[in-house]
Amino acid sequence: MNLLHQSFAIGPIGLSVERWLLILAVVIALLAGALMGARRRVSVSDSLITAALSGIIGARLLFVTLNYSNYDSLLAMLDIRDGGFAPLGGIIVAALYLLWRLWRTPQQRTPLAGAVIIGTICWGLTAGSLMLINQQTSTLPDIPMATLDDTPVSLPELSQDTGKPLVVNLWATWCPPCRREMPLLESAQQENGDIAFVFANQGENPLHITRFLQDQSLSLSNVWLDANLTLGKELGAHIMPTTLFYDASGRLIDSHIGELSEATLSPYLKRLQP
Repeated sequence: MNLLHQSFAIGPIGLSVERWLLILAVVIALLAGALMGARRRVSVSDSLITAALSGIIGARLLFVTLNYSNYDSLLAMLDIRDGGFAPLGGIIVAALYLLWRLWRTPQQRTPLAGAVIIGTICWGLTAGSLMLINQQTSTLPDIPMATLDDTPVSLPELSQDTGKPLVVNLWATWCPPCRREMPLLESAQQENGDIAFVFANQGENPLHITRFLQDQSLSLSNVWLDANLTLGKELGAHIMPTTLFYDASGRLIDSHIGELSEATLSPYLKRLQP
């Protein structure tokens, strides 16, 4: 998987490397702003934090606007657990706010501009370096797995047999977001016959999985067992659920860390359509 899209958790918070680096850039910008502002006896922390929050709101608003038809309620639009953000919206809103602050508060201009530049450079160097050493592969990981009845299977074999794009969902029954998104993925599998879906369970007993599917009245094809969590380790996917999107040639197109909603799933599936 693209290094920026790999994931890890710090305590209860699990995010992609890309978002951890963004948080790091904001922290460094705050530190730089505090140091430069101290020399001029002016604080820019509030402006930087407001810019970051404005960027998050702007990114969410643009995403919701672009995917409005896929939301069925205001509550769903406000539920950011689906990870639906459009970065361009965040950049525009944050930039407009910062330009306004630079214009309205001349005393903040030097430390505020310096902090933003330093934070941007930090983001560019870290994210850019990872992109340069990106280990994204053009082929599906050849990890031995098994069906619920213990038949050996693998992603490359399925891709070769079907000739279809693949959606690979890493999940577990104990994972609340995994459980919440399952009905959505069930519907997506039934409605998109030109895309193959694989549900790679991470390390659980097949009897337990079968009971879960029966209890939840879920009818899923390609529920596979990754008994040793090998697939997740190979892909750097340490947070569940993680969903991977491969084209028909087995090339990784994108990935999503965390719970999917109809609004976040729909753009991924459109990219896979022939």
